[in-house]
Amino acid sequence: MKKNILYLLALVMLVATSSCEDPKYVAPTADRQGLTSLTAIFTSGPFVNQEMARLEIGEEMPDRLVIPVPWFYPITSDDETTPYMNNVRVQAALAPNCFIEPALTILDLTQENQFTYTDAEGNKKNIIITGERVKSNACELLSFSLIEPAISGIIDKANKKVSLISADDLSAVMANYEISAHATISPDPSVEAVNINEPLTFTVTAHDGVTTAEYIVLKEVPEKIESGFAKESVEQLFNFDPVSNLGMPAFDQMVAPSLAALQGKLVICLADGNTPIYVNGLTGVKMGEINLGSAVAGNITNDEAENLLIVNNANGKEVINIYRTASVTEAPTLYHSYTNLSSFPVAKMKVIGNIDTDAIIMITHGGVAGVSDTNEYTVLEVKGGAVVNAELKQVSGCLWGPAPVNSTTVVAASTNIADGFFLSYYPSYSQLTWFNADGTAYASVASDSTGWGLNPNCLDSKRFNNVNYMALFVVSHFPAWGMGPQLYLYNVNDKSKFTGTSAWDLACLELANSAINWYQTGSYSVASGDVVIAPSADGFKLYIYYYDHNSQVVGAYVADCIKK
Repeated sequence: MKKNILYLLALVMLVATSSCEDPKYVAPTADRQGLTSLTAIFTSGPFVNQEMARLEIGEEMPDRLVIPVPWFYPITSDDETTPYMNNVRVQAALAPNCFIEPALTILDLTQENQFTYTDAEGNKKNIIITGERVKSNACELLSFSLIEPAISGIIDKANKKVSLISADDLSAVMANYEISAHATISPDPSVEAVNINEPLTFTVTAHDGVTTAEYIVLKEVPEKIESGFAKESVEQLFNFDPVSNLGMPAFDQMVAPSLAALQGKLVICLADGNTPIYVNGLTGVKMGEINLGSAVAGNITNDEAENLLIVNNANGKEVINIYRTASVTEAPTLYHSYTNLSSFPVAKMKVIGNIDTDAIIMITHGGVAGVSDTNEYTVLEVKGGAVVNAELKQVSGCLWGPAPVNSTTVVAASTNIADGFFLSYYPSYSQLTWFNADGTAYASVASDSTGWGLNPNCLDSKRFNNVNYMALFVVSHFPAWGMGPQLYLYNVNDKSKFTGTSAWDLACLELANSAINWYQTGSYSVASGDVVIAPSADGFKLYIYYYDHNSQVVGAYVADCIKK
């Protein structure tokens, strides 16, 4: 009831604000005077209402404004944009009291569309708005892996260098690689053997046929920074709508997303009875379905050695089966089976460590709708590659509801149980809490920046380059109301640095994006999602993947620990 009252008050405030607005006021859409950008938007096809292209306009505005439309959309596909060029919605970012006549609506970007632009001083200028399909100038080497011996190259993007950690004879080797969409590479190591006993230069040529980049591939072990990841190496790999791009269920379908990453692939499980799919972990391009074998995919995650773990969403006292595999194409095998210690079902599974050596597997239990909330989670301790202990625990002063929306995700702070655990969830609690092994809170901070409209219940933890990291992904209850997802990553080596007033100003915060773009803005329904941290097995790359079902967005970040 309290939540409903808050929603009603928010709506009343929106209506009141709208009804009192001065109709003569021109709301600014740019930070300075003038016309600053033109945005082309699809009006048909699978990407309707999504941005097709954008033209940024400098201080000196030309008479002819040409919107650069990508040759393909998505750029990683082979789908040409020609069919959409003659029916494009164009929007302008205008400063106050500047306007375009006639009003911008649907344009044919294959034509020269004439307009009159008037600035804030009343000066007029005749302009032409048109479009032009352009081939990509991207020419990046994204991955490079030898086939035999099987060695994954470590790419130093800043210095355009690929390191192969090997003492083998590499005088005649072939390799798989990934480069920018529609680019080419020379020599092509996938069709002809190359000699990498000595440094070898590869040239990547962009789709435009003009722009090039040279990468040196050599045998060496790159030097690491002392700890963590290099801040300057952080890069967003992709951020897009999984419905139009991957064919995933729309926001109003009840699904419970969970994520895992291994061997350069992102696996997406929705716990809806369908086999999890996997996509290219660098580009997000759909590649197929995993080999599920006899496993039941209720929830998935990965450890720090690129092992995929799959668990069934067993109810209270039912058998929980955890399967494992190191490949999306190989059927998983049973890793551990036990009878659910809780009376409540499995809601989430998370892992920190390496299941072949030492790790902690976390099972968060969810409440049962109409029956009871819960505060229980199970800790499975892995030593020497086997589960040696399973303990059901409770969190003091907390109660959460059923998965996927009203439950939480409990994650370990490290592979040492004594270091405690983290949780955060909606609605009344909305606190990111570091709590002790006995279930008592060590410290808590606010985790919902709106105070009521977000769902901060997606967490994960992993170790990378001598640092224990914890990620918090905040999904949105109301993307249609302008509330979007948020991502935070923390260094949790030191409890004394878990200080601040909220999750977004903690002293241990190392990466944040509180303004992630999202693609479902029409309504709101199932506020579920997930986040996963995925260190590469070689220890040089750190990937973070997130999925917000309600806002319809899937995305990825990458960073490395290479000393520049």
